[in-house]
Amino acid sequence: MIWTMELASYLDEAPWPATKEELIDYAMRIGAPVEVIENLQELEDSDELYESMEDIWPDYPSESDMFFEDESDEY
Repeated sequence: MIWTMELASYLDEAPWPATKEELIDYAMRIGAPVEVIENLQELEDSDELYESMEDIWPDYPSESDMFFEDESDEY
């Protein structure tokens, strides 16, 4: 299973919390790329609820990881 920020972005508006099957259904309905659906299908088969993308992709960058202040811009 290989996630990228682009692939993960298709699940930004997913109906969290959700089961694996609900996420696959959502991805299909919104026309997500086949890689997103394949990644979701590789999740363990269970009725476990996933609360957010971090539950699926533990290394998912948080907002604080994505936005940082560039100190060189300060005057």
